[in-house]
Amino acid sequence: MLLPLPLAAQAQTHSTGSGQAWPAHPVKLIVPFPAGSATDQVARLTGAELQAALAQPFIVENKAGTQGSIAAAETAKAAPDGYTMMVTTNTPQAANVSLFKKLSYDPVRDFAPVARLATTSFMLMVRSDYPAKSLKEFLAVSRSKSQSAGYGSSGSQVSLALLKSMGRLDVLDVPYKGIPQAITDTLGGTIAFTFVDLGNALAQAKGGKLRGLAVTSAKRTPLAPDLPALAEELPATS
Repeated sequence: MLLPLPLAAQAQTHSTGSGQAWPAHPVKLIVPFPAGSATDQVARLTGAELQAALAQPFIVENKAGTQGSIAAAETAKAAPDGYTMMVTTNTPQAANVSLFKKLSYDPVRDFAPVARLATTSFMLMVRSDYPAKSLKEFLAVSRSKSQSAGYGSSGSQVSLALLKSMGRLDVLDVPYKGIPQAITDTLGGTIAFTFVDLGNALAQAKGGKLRGLAVTSAKRTPLAPDLPALAEELPATS
């Protein structure tokens, strides 16, 4: 599954209502996930480039919680002057419509997309001492443990739902505000596995404490060619 990261704002960003050139003062970039997440990293890199190009500070502000809904609601209520933007993902802008009965913002009506910044996939990861070294082994272990195999959700509920459905799993979903906290608890053994954005996943795999089993992209990624895509393996195992 691709993770689009469009830069969303409520207003046109080339001028202010008075006709003054934009930006005339600092711009806030709201991130719906905690520091260290892939979205946060993209926001900080983008903010630094925009600041250098436009000679005004672009200040990143993390507003994690409720799968990005807190940040989205705050951005939607901000003045439509181009000085409050959100570096968002498909979770608050698309998935939350199905994940929550009611949202305090409208993902379509309340935002004007400005640019698509990046795409990434998730990696299914377990601790290095987990008793499974492949996706097939992981499915067998998870099925045998039933709901004792906890999962740390942090913006990848769609990936988990597909894994549960296609892999015939019944696992406990443990919500987190962001991926960094889910990684910490996976390392500590509090949860059995989690999905990690590719940037963080590659760093964890290189460190040797977490093991990648599969990626959520439609095909294998050249960044981790030895790992199968979930789409490759699940039809054969379900």
